[in-house]
This record gives sequence, C-alpha cells and structure tokens, in this order.
Amino acid sequence: MSQTNQEIYDGAARVLRESQFRRSIGHRSHKLKQSHLFKKFGRAALWTVGVLVGASIIGGILSGIGFWGVMISAALIAGGIWASMSFPKMKMPTPETILKSDLKSLAGKTEIWLENQRPALPAPAVQIVNGIGVQLDMLSPQLNKLNEGDSAAYEVRKLVGEHLPELINGYRAIPVSLRSQSNDSGQSPDEQLINGLTLIEKEIAGVTQQIAKGDIDNLSIRGRYLELKYDKSAEAE
Repeated sequence: MSQTNQEIYDGAARVLRESQFRRSIGHRSHKLKQSHLFKKFGRAALWTVGVLVGASIIGGILSGIGFWGVMISAALIAGGIWASMSFPKMKMPTPETILKSDLKSLAGKTEIWLENQRPALPAPAVQIVNGIGVQLDMLSPQLNKLNEGDSAAYEVRKLVGEHLPELINGYRAIPVSLRSQSNDSGQSPDEQLINGLTLIEKEIAGVTQQIAKGDIDNLSIRGRYLELKYDKSAEAE
C-alpha cells in the first residue's frame, strides 16, 4: 500500500472511530443532549426574531434601513446564531455530580460520562460500556419508584457514581504499555477492566429486577471486585 493510500485508509479509520464514539450509548443520554440542542435552537430563534423586529421598528421610523441596515441586521443574525449554537457548552457530568444527581437524570448523566470514556478503553470494554448504556435505560424508569433519600437510591448512586468511575479511572491511570501485561493477580489491567465492567453491567441488571419486584428494602450492591482500584493495597488484600 502506497503512502498516499495508507494515509487515506488511516484517515477513514479515524473518522469511522470518531463517529462511533459520537453515538449515544443510551436513550437517556440522547434525550439530555437533544434537550440541550433544542435550547440552543430556541435561543437562536429568539435572537433572530428580536433582530428582525428591531430592524422593522427602526425601518418604520426611518422609512427603511437601507443597504447597510440590511447588512448589519444579517451580521447580527449570523453572529447571534453562531453564539447561540456555540455557547454555553453542555456541562459534562463528573463522578461527583453523578453522585449528587437527582434520580430522574442519573442514568442519562452516567451514560454521557461513559461516552466520554470510550476513546481511552480497549475495544472489548467499549462493547460492554455500550451494554451498560442499555441496562441504564432499563434501570431509569424503575428509579421513579424510589425516593431521593432512600437507602436504595444511595446504593444505586454508589454503583454508578463511585464503583464504576473508580474502575475506569483506575484503569486509565495505568501506563498504556502496562495495560496488557499480567500482574500479581494473574490478570492484565485490560482483563480486570473487562471483568469489572461485566460485573457492573450484571449488577445494574440485578438492581433493575430488584426494584421492579418491589424488593427495595433488601437492595444492596454486591461484588468485592467493584472495590478494586488497581493499586498495591488492593492487590495485597
């Protein structure tokens, strides 16, 4: 393959990978992003209407706004639309904000956070993350059965706002060159990440079933593996 063809191939692969990561992993995150986009459209529309109304009033007073008035109005509209669509940026959820999120937006914010982690994860882990998005969509309606202060709500927030970020952030803290090498436990960080994400996916499914059955009082998050932080103290335990 010539250098030019190789560059074309690499560029196409990069575009394909980036487009993959732009896709939402769940319906809840898609709705949050869609709502933010619609608000931008609304601000752009209000600005456009405001400029047109202002130009009409000035034109009525001055019997027309002339060529430069039209140009200035067009520039104001274009600038306003650009500013409305560019700012403010959507606030990206963090583990801290996820822990404090209301139950209604908890699943969507967790999905958005996970979407931003995908580029740093190995391909098998990305597939599991996409599966976690599906499970979060199924969990979200069940969370309506909980009260904000319930211990069950605390357990769910701890699972997605503490255990899940600790697992992924612990993995990302490991140098790339060491992620495929086995450690003292006999597993590589890549394998530990995949196993941990698989367990979390199952835990979310189990939580959804428990809440659906009304077994809220007995809801608890299981799994010692979730507490693994990829440090020596954890390996020594």
